Parts: sequence; C-alpha cells; structure tokens
Amino acid sequence: MTTPFLSALLIASCATTLPPYDYSKEPDPRKGEYVIGIGDGLRITVWKNPELGADGHVRPDGTITMPLIGDLQAVSRTPSQLKADITRRLAAYVRDESATVTVAVVEVISYRFTVSGNVAHPGMFTSKFYVTVADAVALAGGPTRFASPEKTVIIRTDKAGTRRIPVNLTEIDSGEHPEQNLVIISGDTVLVP
Repeated sequence: MTTPFLSALLIASCATTLPPYDYSKEPDPRKGEYVIGIGDGLRITVWKNPELGADGHVRPDGTITMPLIGDLQAVSRTPSQLKADITRRLAAYVRDESATVTVAVVEVISYRFTVSGNVAHPGMFTSKFYVTVADAVALAGGPTRFASPEKTVIIRTDKAGTRRIPVNLTEIDSGEHPEQNLVIISGDTVLVP
C-alpha cells in the first residue's frame, strides 16, 4: 500500500520537468531580414549605371569596395540597410533619380556554428539555410552512446552577453517539447555532454 506522499513522489518523478528557461524570448532569424556576414557573396547593381555596381565577397574586415564610393561596412547590416547607405552615397555622384540600387546576397558563407562534445563528428558546420538544434546535431552524426542528450546546451553570445540555453534532445526527438528545438544563430555552439 502506498501513502499519499509516496504516490505524489512517484508521480513527480515520472513527470518531465522543463528547464527553467523561456525559449520564446530567443530570436528566430527566419522572421527577419538576413544579416550580412564575413565571406557572404554580394551582387550590387545600379540600374542604368552598370559600371557603378559591384560583385564580390565581404572581406574579413567586414567591408566591400564599390566604384566611386570606396569601402563600405557590410557586416552586421541587412541588404536594405546597405542599399540605403549606397543610395545615399551615390547621390553625390549620380544625379539621375532612376539610378535604383539593388543589393542581393548571392552566396551565404557566414552562417557557421559549432557542434561539440559527444557527437559522432564534432566540428564547425555551415549551411545555406537555417537549421535547428536537432538539425545541427544530426549534421554532426548524432549523439554517441556516451552522450547525455538531455543535458545539451546552446552557448550563444550576442549583445546581451554569453548565455547557456538548456536543451533536452530526447524531448525534442519525441515531440514532447518542440519549443526547445531553437533555430541556430551564426556563431552558436551546441554542446552535447
């Protein structure tokens, strides 16, 4: 015969407990405009003035070079922000109001993240599209038999500082708590202990 205390203890031990973390506060890069990074390929065109355009990759110093304008900071800016800056700077040289600027990201290289710990193939990975935590671990070959997937963490550094986001891969895989399957942001490290 079980006592009420023992019954409550058994029920509590069977229940899944979520880590005390508000996953809804984490950014989802799919919901905003792409942010240009180092190495990304850009095509900048100026309508009716093709000689003023530029094609190339963002250099390690975060800049690109354009005719007449010279070097421009491209890293950490969206194509719209870069377009507005180029349009403003070109206005000093081009009086034709039909000189419409277009900034296109033609090659994504800067989306990089690391998967480390007890995974089959730890290392740095790139992707041409956004991936989730589960996708990132799968790219690394999945957890090894020595892994503790329920203790996985995302180490994320941004303007707010560095934080450790707890993730339970077992609950993600079972579909129990899909809110933990966050989208990886460039620079994240997924650690599977």
